[in-house]
Amino acid sequence: MQTRISVQELFNGNNWISEVVVEIENGKITAIQKEGYDHSSSIPLMVPALIDLQIYGAYDKLLSEFPEAATIEKIYKYCLAGGAAFFQPTIATQTKEIIYKSIDAVKAYKTSGGKGCIGLHIEGPWINKAKKGAHDELVIHAPSLVEIQELLTYGKEYISMITLAPEVCDPEIIQLIQVNGIIVSAGHTNASYEVATKYFNDGIKVATHLFNAMTGLQHRAPGVVGALFNHKRAMCSLVADGFHVDFAAIQIAKKIMGDRLFCITDAVTNTSTGLYQHALIGNKYETAGTLSGSALTQLKSINNLVTEVGLDLGEAVRMCSLYPANVMNKHGITGKIEVNENADLLCLTADRQLINIVVS
Repeated sequence: MQTRISVQELFNGNNWISEVVVEIENGKITAIQKEGYDHSSSIPLMVPALIDLQIYGAYDKLLSEFPEAATIEKIYKYCLAGGAAFFQPTIATQTKEIIYKSIDAVKAYKTSGGKGCIGLHIEGPWINKAKKGAHDELVIHAPSLVEIQELLTYGKEYISMITLAPEVCDPEIIQLIQVNGIIVSAGHTNASYEVATKYFNDGIKVATHLFNAMTGLQHRAPGVVGALFNHKRAMCSLVADGFHVDFAAIQIAKKIMGDRLFCITDAVTNTSTGLYQHALIGNKYETAGTLSGSALTQLKSINNLVTEVGLDLGEAVRMCSLYPANVMNKHGITGKIEVNENADLLCLTADRQLINIVVS
């Protein structure tokens, strides 16, 4: 089946192109051309579908509390409604039992044909208690080699990212995780500038939610934030809701980090049972008065970056598509709109509201 979409302004991940027709056949983009453009039926904006590498639940189902394929399906629907075609369902610090059940849920979802799920993002429990944030301190611990070996065997092909504090893990454990094709992200870490820089130099290529749950930038102790600012390659996620990070701080970080900074939603949902009980307070979630997650979608992230941070739309889109795609480096997830690539596209109004999302 062939589909033709006339677009007034298309952002392909690199450049803007005016008045084009995008042809799609069997989930692939077969042509992007001027010929046949029809203004009367055109949509105002088209950009690459977005990517969310950290989201915990949706529609009153938190994955760690309901580790089931049905929960991941709800997360996918929430992502689609917010412009994201790809996502990493995430669990915060949890017991071995819940971690394994979450792996089972991802496996069941993917093997039954579920779309969009890159793999499981395990955030903790191998983090630093000094930077636990809203994570449960009683479950936090340093991993043993046997614990990691068993996890990697059980979760093979279904774990895609692990956030850990590198200073509480033996280097051989970090290397073993990476050798198994899993992205290691430094997060909830109390590392010094020197220690963080060493780990970034030694192969950890990404960190979790800039400024939050990491050592800050001080003039005599630059911390993890300083190490990220001063590194040439290390990337970092950021929650662009104005609560996790002030918009002025995002402006500063963006000027320094450029294309090494990308957005996650860090989105949670209402839940009143289990280790993590989130309540929506205004436009954010709290647990017992502590900030515990966002109410973002990636499309909201883009709009915040444009209206509050002052970025141009193309760069805001890259922070929610191309840059997270670069982090994961997965076949078929490019954050671009190109001929012969998968047709994962976001159709928007002129004021950046969702018309529909096309997924391959």
